[in-house]
Amino acid sequence: MQGSKPSSADDDRVYSRKMPLLDLAPLFTGDRESIRALAAILRETYQTLGFNSVVNHGIAPDLIARMQEQSERYHTLPMETKLGHKVDQNQRGYIPPKGSLIKVSSYNQNTKFDTGGCLVLATEYPDDHPNVKAGKQFYGPNQWPEGLPGFKETALEYMASMTELGKRMLPVWALALELPEDFFVPYFETPYVYLRLAHYPPQPRLEENEFGHSPHADAGFQTFLPPANQPGLQILDTDGNWFWPEVEDGALILNAGLFLERWTNGRFRATPHRVIPPKEAHRYSLACFVNTDLASLCAPLPTCVGPDTPPLYPTETYWDFYNWYMTSIYAHYPEFQDEAGA
Repeated sequence: MQGSKPSSADDDRVYSRKMPLLDLAPLFTGDRESIRALAAILRETYQTLGFNSVVNHGIAPDLIARMQEQSERYHTLPMETKLGHKVDQNQRGYIPPKGSLIKVSSYNQNTKFDTGGCLVLATEYPDDHPNVKAGKQFYGPNQWPEGLPGFKETALEYMASMTELGKRMLPVWALALELPEDFFVPYFETPYVYLRLAHYPPQPRLEENEFGHSPHADAGFQTFLPPANQPGLQILDTDGNWFWPEVEDGALILNAGLFLERWTNGRFRATPHRVIPPKEAHRYSLACFVNTDLASLCAPLPTCVGPDTPPLYPTETYWDFYNWYMTSIYAHYPEFQDEAGA
C-alpha cells in the first residue's frame, strides 16, 4: 500500500484517473482473437493517452520485490562509492541527485537539476561482439557495484524477464498498427534494454519548477514500470493537465517512447510524465526500457505514411536516435562526445 501522495506546485490541478487496462493472459495461451482484441485496446490507448496498466504479465512478484530490495541496498551505499562508477560515455553507471537536467522539452521549460539519482544498467554484449571490440558507444560494459552479493544476478534476471515480456508484446504492437504479427521480430533479435534504478530522496520543500524527475518523454520503444514503493509519478493527459495514475494491484505500467512515436510517424503518443518526490519518505522505482537492436534501421511504418501523411522523421537506427536524444536532452551527456569519438 502506497503512502499519501506528495504535494506539487500545482497540486490543486492534479487529479487521479485509472489507465486503460490490458490483460496479457492471451499472450501466454495463444488465443488469437483475444490478442487481436488487445491490439484494438492498445491502438486506441496509444493514439490518445499513451499509458496503460498491464496484468497477467508473467513477471513474478518475488522478482520485482528482490529487485526493489537490491536497488535500495545499492542506493544506501556511501556517495563516494557510487561516484566511483559515475555514468560514462556508454550511458551506464550512476547519476547522482542534482546531476541531470532535461534541457529540451516542449511541455515544460526545465530550469532545475533533478533531485533524484539513478543507476543505469544495460544489455551486456559479449567481448567478441564487433562493436564491443571497436569501442563503439553504448556497447561498453556495465559498472557493477562491488560488495553487494546477489545484485548483479538479480538485475540480469530482472532485465531478462522484462526483455521476454517486451518480445511477447511485439505481435500486439504490430496488430495495433495493422501490420503482420511478426513484423517487429527482426528488429528485436538482440534488443537494447536498459534498467533505470532510481532513488528519490525526501524533499520537504521543492523550489519552483523543481522535480524529482523533470517532465520528459521516454526515449525508446516501450517502458515497463512496476508501481514504486511511494507515489510520485504524474502523467500529462490529452487535455494538457497532469494526473496521478491509479494502478491495479500486481499491475505494471506500460508506456511508449519517442522512438516508437517517430517510427509510427506521430500516430502513437510518447506521453510526457514527471516525478514529484515524497516529502518525508525515500522513493525507489525500477523502469525497464525494451528497445530494438541498436543497429536496426527503422523507416516510418508503411501503415503510418501515405499521400496525406508524408514521413515526418528520417529513417534511422536506434543508435542514431538515442545518441541524438541524449545529446539534445541531458545536460550531463555532451561532455562524453569527444571521449566517445561521436
